[in-house]
Amino acid sequence: MALSAVLHPAFILAVLPLRASLSEVLGEPFQLTPEILAVSIQSKLQQVTLQWTVPNLTHQELKMTFQIEISRVKTSNIIWVENYNTTVKWNQVLHWNWKSEIPLECVTHFLRIRAMVNDAKYPPQSSWSNWSSWKEVSVQVSVQPNALSIFPKNKLLEEGSNITICLVYGQYLYNVSCKLQDEPIHGEQLDSHVSLMKLNNVVFLSNTGTNINCEAMNATKKPFGTVLFVSKVLEEPKSFSCETQDFKTLKCSWEPGVDTALAWSQQASQNYTLYESFSGRRELSNHRNSHTWQITEESQETYNFTLTTENKLRKRSVNIIFNLTNRVHLKAPHDVTLETISATKANMTWKVHSRGDSYTLLCQVELQHEREGIQEHNVSVHMSASYLFSDLEPDTEYKARVRCADANHFWKWSDWTQKEFSTPEAAPSQALDVWRRVRLENGSRVLNLHWKPLLKSQANGKIISYNIVVENQDKPTESEHYSVWAPALGTQLDLDPRSSYKIHVTANNSVGASPESVIALSDDSGHEEVREKRINGTKDGFHISWDPLSGDAVGYVVDWCAHSRDQHCDLQWENLGPNTTSTIITSDAFKPGVRYNFRIFGRSTQQNAQLLEKQTGYTQELAPLENPEVRVNFTSNSITLNWQDYASDFQSAFVEGYRVYLKSKELQCHPQGKRTWLPDNLMVCEYDIKDPKQKTFTVKNLQPETLYEFFVTPYTSAGQGPNGTFTKVTTLDEHSYMLLQILLPMTFCVLLIIIACYWKSQWVKEKCYPDIPNPYKSSILSLIKSKKNPHLIMNVKDCIPDVLEVINKVEGPKTQCVGSGKPHAEDVSIKPPSVPIESGSSGPVPCVFFENFTYDQSAFDSGSHGLVSGPLKDTPHQLALLTPPNKLLNVLEKDYMKSLEESPTEETSLIYVSQLASPMCGDKDSLATNPPMPVHCSEYKMQMAVPGSLAPPALSEDNSLTSMIILGQGEQ
Repeated sequence: MALSAVLHPAFILAVLPLRASLSEVLGEPFQLTPEILAVSIQSKLQQVTLQWTVPNLTHQELKMTFQIEISRVKTSNIIWVENYNTTVKWNQVLHWNWKSEIPLECVTHFLRIRAMVNDAKYPPQSSWSNWSSWKEVSVQVSVQPNALSIFPKNKLLEEGSNITICLVYGQYLYNVSCKLQDEPIHGEQLDSHVSLMKLNNVVFLSNTGTNINCEAMNATKKPFGTVLFVSKVLEEPKSFSCETQDFKTLKCSWEPGVDTALAWSQQASQNYTLYESFSGRRELSNHRNSHTWQITEESQETYNFTLTTENKLRKRSVNIIFNLTNRVHLKAPHDVTLETISATKANMTWKVHSRGDSYTLLCQVELQHEREGIQEHNVSVHMSASYLFSDLEPDTEYKARVRCADANHFWKWSDWTQKEFSTPEAAPSQALDVWRRVRLENGSRVLNLHWKPLLKSQANGKIISYNIVVENQDKPTESEHYSVWAPALGTQLDLDPRSSYKIHVTANNSVGASPESVIALSDDSGHEEVREKRINGTKDGFHISWDPLSGDAVGYVVDWCAHSRDQHCDLQWENLGPNTTSTIITSDAFKPGVRYNFRIFGRSTQQNAQLLEKQTGYTQELAPLENPEVRVNFTSNSITLNWQDYASDFQSAFVEGYRVYLKSKELQCHPQGKRTWLPDNLMVCEYDIKDPKQKTFTVKNLQPETLYEFFVTPYTSAGQGPNGTFTKVTTLDEHSYMLLQILLPMTFCVLLIIIACYWKSQWVKEKCYPDIPNPYKSSILSLIKSKKNPHLIMNVKDCIPDVLEVINKVEGPKTQCVGSGKPHAEDVSIKPPSVPIESGSSGPVPCVFFENFTYDQSAFDSGSHGLVSGPLKDTPHQLALLTPPNKLLNVLEKDYMKSLEESPTEETSLIYVSQLASPMCGDKDSLATNPPMPVHCSEYKMQMAVPGSLAPPALSEDNSLTSMIILGQGEQ
């Protein structure tokens, strides 16, 4: 028995290979059933690891296919089938991993496996081996009846991934709800205590994670939750390259992409590792985007680098291979200098970092002006080089820079080395663009001279001033010089309108003057009269065309005012060639509703400008913005409206006519009008005036004493003016109007008469109430001075008073001296003046002064009494007392003739002064030869000579202070 027990196993071992050999020879299939050794679970990764072996494998190596099935909840619910191909060695333990989309804590899984030989050495098999027994996979989770658990906990995943959340809750919980941040999420019930929620394409919200919170009724705590740590997707490094500047180090750089680091130590930033395959060196980089690799073997020329980036979820890598001599990036040039030679030339020098004179470099030189490259040149260099810049602009700032590279194995340019410099000024190279505007003002010709500023490339420096020379063509030797300081772009000159001029304008900087610009003015400049044409503009501008100038023309000029409504014109102009007869004028200053006036000039070879046309228009016509002011005249049956025109420059469009709106209670429109509705639903009568020049309108056949309302508005192609306020007018009464027709002519006639009388007042005065004639203004007096016929002139000495009457009111009754038997008129009492007396006189005595006002009414009116202020030395009054009568007239004649010679005839007043009365009465022959000296008089008498034909009034004692002399018929 013992022997049989030992020989039986040995026999079996001997027979099995024989059987297998026979099966191989005969081509019969043989089955190898795998055996599961263990199933392990990694809950955090939701991963199941299966381990098995092939116990009956007798070959050293055999290719096989394994089929693995996974079921969930129960074995019949197959959820996963996968074929796994591998080479199996004798007595080898095989491993296979599977990740579950559902947390393993929530549900039970089952696994089994079978195999098939898939080796080319053997005939193919058509059947699998037997299945292994099911292996249960589950994680025991204990949940209280009033509690809830969420799986997975603190899950780390990439953005864009899908995840299933599992809820396991106790038997007493119900109405379970969950939210992702603030958004509610819904799931499906797996069994009575397990529910699943699927989240697809999760997004990155924050590096601190995304919260999931759940609540349920009867829960012992609130809330329940977990955190999803969503990471950015790890990107592959981009632009990976390595280069050297000194053949001692390699500087490798790359673009790392987005950082995948998360908070709470869930995931650090991705790391970068460099591996060089030829040397086998591996180095971890301390920077996210670069690493410096030390060159240790000078003999190594070729490098093969693999750059790997890695985080907890993913690993990515890139690879480059290169020759060291082809990856040389030179250092920037140094010792760069710039020397300005002239206003248009400059020389640049520099040095390079080179490995020797045999090493050739290529350098690129670039000149920049206002951030634009204007010159670019390549220069071959060994150690140092220079370059000459020419055709530069004066007074300009430049930036010159240089960079270099390997000429034999170009990899990339070095960094730029830059230097700034400025060129000096030069005289302006371009003549000014000059234009003018001429107008006549107060008999003088006013010239507004304008010019455009030179461009910086033309000014060649800062313009300081402008010189103007005005040359009178009629007086060539005379010229006037003016200076206008910058930045002024114009000036005003007053010129003789009868002369022709040539005006020379130059611009000056610190170096010199520009070529001169010449404008000629003929004597008729400013007097031109040409037709004006309307043009239609667009939002893009105006298309202007004109007839060419007859004769030789060197060009044309179109000018206009940029701001037509402003008092300041802001003159703009455009110069055009001699073969141009049309242009398009555009400007950002053009506005809708503004009229622009264009003038077209032709320029001759003599620089004279001839006005050819005037054109006016709008870029866009607008409706009028205001209505005209209307004056109204009315009668009993008509209303006449008058209004003024707008200034053309302030019209928003070309006025095509006017509309008059009239309303009344009757709403009866006359044949000229029509009924219409206004926007405020008001019916009115509309009268259309199609002639824009008509500024008056009369509505006839109206009712007397009736209220009418009206307003006037213009209209254009864009519409009519605003709806204005109606003006109220009441027509007159018909009878009042007739009375007015009568009274107005009468009033006019009376007014004419008054004006005529006032105009002929002197003539009326002379005819109706003439002044008393003044003897001094008589033409006879002129004969006195001529002395041609002295016998015709009456002598003063022949005019001797006939009667002198002295009345002493104080001493008693009046005495009357009558020489010729003639009665006396009344004398008006006037206060007597004081008269000096001789020494030794006992005192003043009563006396009377007489003054005759017969020939001089003005003396009476002025209150003169024939006395001269001051001491009475040479006056005729003193002579009347101190001179004998026979000599008195001679003295009077002498004094009279003297006064006549001193005073002009038209200004002399003839005052007849009578002699002072004496206490004695009598005629002139009985007067004492030596009369007494004058004393203070008690009375002053006015004396008047009247014709004898007039009866004198009776004298009473009350009238004793007045005397009257009655002249006979022959004495008049």
